[in-house]
Amino acid sequence: MRFPYGIADFRKICEGDYFYVDRTDRIPLIEDAGSQLLFLRPRRFGKSLWLSTLENYYDLARADDFEPLFGGLKIGQNPTPLRNHYFVMRWDFSAVDPGGNLNAIRRSLFNHVNVRIKDAIARYGDWLDGRVEVNPDDGLASLQSLLSAVSRTPHKLYLLVDEYDNFANEVMISPLRDAGRYEELVEGEGIIKTLFKVIKSGASGGGIDRVFLTGVSPVVLSDITSGYNVAEDLSNDPDYHDLCGFTEPELRAALDAVATARRLEADQAAIALDLMRDFYNGYRFSSQRDERVYNPTLALYFLKHLGRHGAYPPRLLDDNLAMDRNRIQYVARLPHGEALVNRALDPATPLTVAQLVNRFGVRDMLTAPRTPDFLATLLYYFGVLTLAGRDALGKLVLTIPNQVIRKLYVERLQEQVLPDYTNQEQRQAVVERFYATGDLDSLCDFLEQTYFKIFDNRDLRWSNELVVKTAFLVTLFNDAFYLMDSEPALGRGYGDLLLRVRPDMRQYALLDHLLEFKTLSPKAVGLTSAELVTTTREALRTLPAVADALRDAQVQLARYRQTLEAAGGPLKLHTHAVVCIGLERLVFTDMSDCC
Repeated sequence: MRFPYGIADFRKICEGDYFYVDRTDRIPLIEDAGSQLLFLRPRRFGKSLWLSTLENYYDLARADDFEPLFGGLKIGQNPTPLRNHYFVMRWDFSAVDPGGNLNAIRRSLFNHVNVRIKDAIARYGDWLDGRVEVNPDDGLASLQSLLSAVSRTPHKLYLLVDEYDNFANEVMISPLRDAGRYEELVEGEGIIKTLFKVIKSGASGGGIDRVFLTGVSPVVLSDITSGYNVAEDLSNDPDYHDLCGFTEPELRAALDAVATARRLEADQAAIALDLMRDFYNGYRFSSQRDERVYNPTLALYFLKHLGRHGAYPPRLLDDNLAMDRNRIQYVARLPHGEALVNRALDPATPLTVAQLVNRFGVRDMLTAPRTPDFLATLLYYFGVLTLAGRDALGKLVLTIPNQVIRKLYVERLQEQVLPDYTNQEQRQAVVERFYATGDLDSLCDFLEQTYFKIFDNRDLRWSNELVVKTAFLVTLFNDAFYLMDSEPALGRGYGDLLLRVRPDMRQYALLDHLLEFKTLSPKAVGLTSAELVTTTREALRTLPAVADALRDAQVQLARYRQTLEAAGGPLKLHTHAVVCIGLERLVFTDMSDCC
């Protein structure tokens, strides 16, 4: 089995006999949904492949290829009357350079449009009625000339636009971009707004019959307002929840096939699926669908490596997704964004919104948000939060979808609070000792001397216990060795932080760890802040309030241990009760028995 990692060409996938998840049964639904459609998904989520599928299905110049390409797919058994019925033109705005001044951007955009028009002339010359004038200095005039020729034929144009919001994305993820320049592109008679006005006009009897736009967020459509206010948004429609992305049964079948081909042991496919579920699953794009989908790029990255080498990839984060950390950083730089981004790491109090905000522009982002819903919605569109049901009030709950995305949050915070090489070197030394021995002394010393002071100075103490859990999570996070689970459900309770060794790393000297945290104020233990700093950890442990808190945590840990033992599976579990006093001192007890 061949896996098309990095391939977004439908024809190449079909002709190369690559793994392909068939979504062509959605084509009739999309035809019925409307003639001008918008479909938003996070980066690297298969949008370009879907546009390539539509391109091959509707292109009248490819009618002879229909049977070999679609005959074995769902739509091939019952094609719609519109198959191979259109002139198809596809634009990809990610190919348009957003750098330079306005004239440079205009030139890059016109060059792209003109290249695609020339391609259409070469492909459809036998059908077009009349000469199409390609103006090298005015791509809009070229487009109008093409539409005029199309209007004189029995056929119409289907326009596919990929990465329609690329200009806004570049403004958002790069602090070096000029937001004012972007506003000039979309406001007034800005070139992007004017381009979409031409598309809108062409779709009103001017040669364009259908338009399908893909992107990450609704920002550009909000900014151009009346320039293109006719698109229907399919992004949260339950019928298209898994249009891009893989379901668990589909991945299970692929893993079983790889296991058979590579002669892997019987349980290897099941273990691999567990790993992929933790790292790649979790996306939900409709509140009316409970099923979650896997990021297709990450899943193909994993499957390709497993199929080629018979082993899991050593790095479970595809580097192509690493740039999404810039999007988290962008939101953190917005007014009130820092606190919201850091709160996202706490599953005990997840972010909620009354509803997703679907109309906001770049100007809204650069000024103080009107509601917290705005910032949380932005993280949702970026794919670093996803839907997780509704709370008791009916508000939408947003959560980090999986380990890969959690790592992006953690790395951002690590770089923020420990930017120096020396601090990172010290962190690595103390956490590796903890992984192998369970030693908390040096780890707690490190946290007291670094993280707590930085959290306090940056006013990041959202709540005492959250700061403690976040400090440990950020310090200990290592997806090369562990599955990190904050607030894991254990029986009728929730643990604070579970580090479970990855199944493919169990042959090494790594322990499983479960930590339970309690917090106390200096006043509760009867000490001033000055006394707290000078008192030894051993003496703090004997204070009645501290001893009681440690005892309560130990009772919880014993109950959680029973749950983990009952679940079975190999564990070398060390449990740790940790009490934090005044965000100054850490006191702990260990229960080192293994199960």
